[in-house]
Amino acid sequence: MKTQNVSRTVLAAGVGAVLAATALLYVPELVGQGPPPPPGPAERAEIAAHAGAQAALPDLAALITDREGWLRAHPDDDASWAALGTAYTERGTRLGDVRDYPRAERALRRSLAERPAASGNLDAQLGLGALAGARGDWRAAKQWGERVRKADPKRWPVYPVLIDAYNGLGEYGAARKAMEGLEGLHAGALTRSRAAQSFRDRGWREDADAAALDAAALAETDAEKAASLARLGDLAWERGEPEEALSQFGAALRLVRDHGPSLAGRARALAGLGRTDEALRDWRAALDRLPLPEYVLEAGELHEAVGLDGDARALYERLRTGTWARGEVALALLDADHGDPAAAVRRMRAEWARGHRSVAVADALGWALHRSGESKEALEYAKRATDEGLRSALFAYHRGEIERTLELTGPARRHLAEALRINPAFSPLLAPRATEAVAALGEPSDELPKELRPREAPQEEPARQRARQEKPAAKPETKPAPEPAAKPAGG
Repeated sequence: MKTQNVSRTVLAAGVGAVLAATALLYVPELVGQGPPPPPGPAERAEIAAHAGAQAALPDLAALITDREGWLRAHPDDDASWAALGTAYTERGTRLGDVRDYPRAERALRRSLAERPAASGNLDAQLGLGALAGARGDWRAAKQWGERVRKADPKRWPVYPVLIDAYNGLGEYGAARKAMEGLEGLHAGALTRSRAAQSFRDRGWREDADAAALDAAALAETDAEKAASLARLGDLAWERGEPEEALSQFGAALRLVRDHGPSLAGRARALAGLGRTDEALRDWRAALDRLPLPEYVLEAGELHEAVGLDGDARALYERLRTGTWARGEVALALLDADHGDPAAAVRRMRAEWARGHRSVAVADALGWALHRSGESKEALEYAKRATDEGLRSALFAYHRGEIERTLELTGPARRHLAEALRINPAFSPLLAPRATEAVAALGEPSDELPKELRPREAPQEEPARQRARQEKPAAKPETKPAPEPAAKPAGG
């Protein structure tokens, strides 16, 4: 990193759950003078990013420190400003620390000031797209991503940015096309992990599991392998297999001891297995390591479910008063179930108006409307959430409860039972309520629904029936008598 006369080529890797750093590639300058020294932490981060892999967090921090030092002496280096901005974005996402996002924006804007977009600074534009996605601004992420793709359709790191943006906007067909574009340009763990997510969103569970297994096998760093194993754990949990999920999360944590998504996933699985004390311990560790809004809500609901109401209220207040990058859905669900449902409706209507029309937003808006007493309107959003393909126990439960309120007994029973069939322990608060609701609805009637009953013969109109009864019976037809046989001659 301290060498001179070296070539610096900026390469942005994937974004989303695995935002990639911008890589700086170096040409060895001491050719023929013995083997090069092993790469240091910053160089390891660059190597990982160049491969589209996830760097270890200490290595990422070393890269940030190195670029900051370099830029103090070389403030006109647009490529290093882009690299620094993208690295800030990744660190903020992986630590759940939104304070890194303003730093990222300043660095990326400085890169564009040194070399404008019109002069071909695609790295800074790509970095701004990744930053917009990290902040949950899907329209801006789409605009930056499409601009970069138009300028260079073969720049594979833009496709994860676009996949996230299209999914956030509910443009699932475009997201699938972007996924095809990524698969045509890049292979490896990042692409297979993205494929797993795409299959999962379409309800193709076996394909999702196979792709996630591929990603784990292809992972090139411990951090990347831990992310792939966590994905396998999430898929197992969503299938209602907490023991399998626990195994995958445990394997991830043996590689990266404080891996935030795996700590949260293990807490969830332990709660599902009834190991509450261990689950509460892991939730504390997860929130210390990666305080995402959805994690705060889940931890609060577990505390409420086991009677720790004071701790639950403290967590709910933490969620309400925190600063979050992508917290709208979690905040709406919090208000719908534990606060002000009308406020949840306003929040989700605003998201919908922004064009954020993912299945998660549709589900949250539908549930908020239902909790506000607008169940008829709520059902339309619940259908959008459940009909796209994703098999979500929570979405099925929400739809079933809305239908139960509307006295749609058959569909309500079907969707509530489906929630429990997908994952019997999907929520420490809501799964028991789903069980009670199914019991209250009872067994379906043996009588066929009206629309399935065989049709009866149509009844005659009364006037026509009387006329037919009063009409005199027709006389039997008389046949002419046969002519007598001719007598024989001479008789």
